[in-house]
Amino acid sequence: MSQPAKRFAALTGGLLLAVSLSGCSLLPAEDAELQPPLVKPAQENYRTEAARKGTITKELGGNGNFVSVLTEAAQYTGQGGRIDKIDVSAGDKVKKGDVLARLTLDGMDLQLKEQELALERAKYAYKNTPKGDADARRIASLQLEIEELKYKRLKAQFDSKILTAAIDGQVTFAESLKEGDPVEPYQTLVMISDPTRLRLALSIDPGTDLSKVDVGTGAEVTIDKKAYAAKVVQTPGSAPATLNKELADKNARTIYLDVGGLAGDVEIGSLADVRIITQQREDVIIIPKNGLRSYMGRTFVRVLEEGNRLREVDVEAGITGSTEVEIVKGLEEGDVIVLQ
Repeated sequence: MSQPAKRFAALTGGLLLAVSLSGCSLLPAEDAELQPPLVKPAQENYRTEAARKGTITKELGGNGNFVSVLTEAAQYTGQGGRIDKIDVSAGDKVKKGDVLARLTLDGMDLQLKEQELALERAKYAYKNTPKGDADARRIASLQLEIEELKYKRLKAQFDSKILTAAIDGQVTFAESLKEGDPVEPYQTLVMISDPTRLRLALSIDPGTDLSKVDVGTGAEVTIDKKAYAAKVVQTPGSAPATLNKELADKNARTIYLDVGGLAGDVEIGSLADVRIITQQREDVIIIPKNGLRSYMGRTFVRVLEEGNRLREVDVEAGITGSTEVEIVKGLEEGDVIVLQ
């Protein structure tokens, strides 16, 4: 090979080597893979409250209204009839003997007069029967007894047509009836209550725990922001037996209280706030009710410790109040409880 040819081959080989060594640098560079950003885990915020020492109470209460101790029902005791007129309305004051309601007489006033006449004739006949005639005297005597019995029965029916007040008091109920409306036997048309003898009635929900409420249990009653001392005088368990289903049902869901030192403006229907303390303990560990947890027969709380570390602690609960619960065992004062 000539000298010029050798130089050309060497130059060509050098160029090829240079291209091969730097070939990758002649291609466009690929983007480097991006790493995901570091995300700090969100720190959970807990609603907490520290266990504290204090007094806890379990109480029964609500809104009550004043009712009369003495109430009389005006009822028609005949065999049925139709209303003529109801003379009173709820809220009216009445005196004993005042007319409350009238039923249509349907000619009974005339029948009563006729029977009164028959009775007088029987009396006259007996009076004028010769004393020496024993048979005639016995017949006249029997006739007199019959007429007297008929008169008494008819008079009782007549009197039942006009209902009168048996006591002084206030009308607390008057049936809404129009002239000619039917009236059933023993249907209550008017209720009269003595406004001078009042007690407080507190209605309770079915299933309410009354194991700690008995006759004599103390209570606090508030009327127009003024507090009064009171005591329970009747519970569903101490209510007298009665065949009146309506009254029995009412007694089964009502607690009655006697309130001392009532103001003169308290009347039938006046409202009052009632608070009956059934249990109370002092200087005990207390936490909010929504901090206590139960699961599969287990009662526990979640305690927040330093560094936001949670620990479940089994506890024993005591008195449960309206918003708080007593912890008998398992917690100490100052433990931080996580609320639900």
